[in-house]
Amino acid sequence: MSLSSNSVKLKYLKLGYQYFVNNILSFLLITIMASITLPVLRNDHTNIIDTISHPLDHLNLLQLLTFTFLIIFFSTLYLMSKPRSIYLVDFACYKPPVELQVPFSTFMEHSKINLKDNPKAVEFQMRIIERAGLGEETSLPPAIHLIPPNPTMEASRLEAELVIFSAMDSLFRNTGLKPREIDILIVNCSLFSPTPSLSAMIVNKYKLRSNIRSFNLSGMGCSAGLISIDLARDLLQTHPNSNAVVISTEIITPNYYQGKERAMLLPNCLFRMGGAAILLSNKRRDRGRAKYRLVHVVRTHLGGDDKAYRCVYEEQDPQGKTGISLSKDLMAIAAGALKSNITTLGPLVLPASEQLLFLFSLIGRKIFNLKWKPYIPDFKQAFEHFCIHAGGRAVIDELQKNLQLSAEHVEASRMTLHRFGNTSSSSLWYELSYIEAKGRMKKGDRVWQIAFGSGFKCNSAVWICNSTVKSTTNGAWNDCIQRYPVHIPEIVKL
Repeated sequence: MSLSSNSVKLKYLKLGYQYFVNNILSFLLITIMASITLPVLRNDHTNIIDTISHPLDHLNLLQLLTFTFLIIFFSTLYLMSKPRSIYLVDFACYKPPVELQVPFSTFMEHSKINLKDNPKAVEFQMRIIERAGLGEETSLPPAIHLIPPNPTMEASRLEAELVIFSAMDSLFRNTGLKPREIDILIVNCSLFSPTPSLSAMIVNKYKLRSNIRSFNLSGMGCSAGLISIDLARDLLQTHPNSNAVVISTEIITPNYYQGKERAMLLPNCLFRMGGAAILLSNKRRDRGRAKYRLVHVVRTHLGGDDKAYRCVYEEQDPQGKTGISLSKDLMAIAAGALKSNITTLGPLVLPASEQLLFLFSLIGRKIFNLKWKPYIPDFKQAFEHFCIHAGGRAVIDELQKNLQLSAEHVEASRMTLHRFGNTSSSSLWYELSYIEAKGRMKKGDRVWQIAFGSGFKCNSAVWICNSTVKSTTNGAWNDCIQRYPVHIPEIVKL
């Protein structure tokens, strides 16, 4: 009983501390107002009423004009310097057709045929699949279903058209946006960069305007989606009354490794088809219908460190076959990148109570050399929803542990990995779509998107929900959301 009683007392003590510190400005303002008002009220009431009733009698014309000019000047200066609000009107995720799904049995059968001379490589892939956290309904492009796979330029373009055009068409249906109303177009695809570019392919397909501002980002890894959002934000700050469409995808066809190196076979087990189209706007009239408002984007790049730079690396194996090599140091480097990123993000989003506790911990350890554990801020006080890049079970496990999140906080990430696999930069949008489909997104809710990518990069975006999002029946989750969440065993025996 005493332990339970003490824990309850500590809980309420912490709540009281948080309430006091987070509202200290309000308390100070009330105190200052009272200290100013009380002496005034003690003076002659007739003088006070006279001053309030006839303020112009106490000002000459020059003072009045100066006062009016200053009000107009500072109001104009404030309005001109205030950054434009960036709204996320809506987004759409690509949903692969059933015929492109790759059950475990199909994946392993193809592996045994394609790697018939290397049974150890087949066994390695089986062990990864058993533990990866993927489900039976993830999808691969048509060219990879062939035996052997046929990763030609034509097949790669066909996959790009299938994913991107499907997502774009869904976005047009959801928003009523017309192609010629797009002012800014940004496409990010890390490993497939043809000429003409993917952004040019979209301009050609939808006959977009000749003065469109078009960008194509490549080679920036799984975190490129938030880099695109950051670029769109900067462009929307300088181009008023504009619409920006961001396309985040990864084209699997040309990058499916057909060699024997284990470090390069790992991506074959994790990466799957996917893509998302996002509509951003800085138009005031879109505020009412927009789902979210962008608050912060924080980017961290550890490319100055050699290990971080090479931990996700495209190269050729001894047989000359190209693939993506994943280093054993990847998780440690990702943890370091996350620490650096949240050090910048924390002061922007955490309540004052958490910032003070972090500061006290830092002072105790660094200045007084106290043997304290580093204080991990409680980001659950800053966000209601977490969208962690579904790079793999280990990535989600590590972030859940480091940020002290509950199973529900990482549910969207785990279920996205299970249903769609690692869809690279678009995984964050499948996760956000999952939260919406579950009917959990309420007005005022704060969302933290966290992505990791080659380089090595860790990027964060913070959104605030404009209005409660109703669960829809036309998204990527529409035919399966009622089955989720599902139990995902540690090992699926094949």
